[in-house]
Amino acid sequence: MSSTAVWEDPSSELHWEDRAQPRKGFFTDTSICIGCKACEVACKEWNRNPTDGSFELLESSYDNTGTLGANTWRHVAFVEQDRDRITAARASGRQLVDLGMPRVGPPAPSPAGAGSATEPVDLLSALESGEQMDLTPPDTDEFRWLMSSDVCKHCTHAGCLDVCPTGALFRTEFGTVVVQSDICNGCGTCVAGCPFGVIERRDDGTVRPKAERDGAQQVEQEIPNRGTANKCTLCYDRMVVGETPACAKTCPTTSIKYGDHQDMVETAEARVRELHARGMTEARLYGANPDDGVGGTGSVFLLLDEPEVYGLPPDPRVATKDLPQMYAAAGVAAAGMLAGVAAAFFRGRR
Repeated sequence: MSSTAVWEDPSSELHWEDRAQPRKGFFTDTSICIGCKACEVACKEWNRNPTDGSFELLESSYDNTGTLGANTWRHVAFVEQDRDRITAARASGRQLVDLGMPRVGPPAPSPAGAGSATEPVDLLSALESGEQMDLTPPDTDEFRWLMSSDVCKHCTHAGCLDVCPTGALFRTEFGTVVVQSDICNGCGTCVAGCPFGVIERRDDGTVRPKAERDGAQQVEQEIPNRGTANKCTLCYDRMVVGETPACAKTCPTTSIKYGDHQDMVETAEARVRELHARGMTEARLYGANPDDGVGGTGSVFLLLDEPEVYGLPPDPRVATKDLPQMYAAAGVAAAGMLAGVAAAFFRGRR
């Protein structure tokens, strides 16, 4: 745990030397997320995850799933912001010094003859032709939507992996963390060990009804892996055969990018510099700092406001990170108690 190599290369924890692979991960660029939820659907379809409740929209936003969970491994959040919140986001962005991302610089002047960001674009034609284009939504000073597709962070130092008593969670050769449902005993220790609240146990109660498309017939919904912990595997079954994870494969705006972790971080840093040059000082990276409480994450995010706005902890910290110091303190305390008992014993004899 104290080894720097473990923090930088999580696959070294299980010594995958014979099957060494570059660490893989996601870069989720929330600045171009359009909230279509295609990633949620693709994730559920590929992993055969059951539905969460009904399909009715929540009262809080245009969302029907609410949060990540045992059945929802990708979740798109919708956050409304008015002028005051946008101003506050940009102000807090200017105050950032270094969170593993490029420093905020002065806005660069627009290139001569550059078109307006609000000009209409034929998005479908551009995507079909493979044309490189900027997909950042038009920005206003009055109102905006922040949309973000959240997912398991696949931490460099994973709390869920540390506390699992059965070895159901393991580190893959790609540096990701996967749950083996056939080994999981459903104890829930990993649920408490995750600083992001990502992993959960799947409901093992009564089978929930699932409506047919025409709504005329009710059928039972098969719920696999009941009672066990479940979360994103980064589509490990696809990765081992060289395929892209389902969510990244289906994202229409390339908001979700997949590849070598180092490449994802560099791409993210370049994107932040680009947005800063436009004066969008609120742009910042989340999970790219190897010195944070989880050693950085495999899933890196570009945010347009503080992490709390997206439901993310501002300073995630793995629960087991302080164990060596705790053991050392406990040892000192135990030695002190023994010394006190010994002193009292000899004093009594005298």
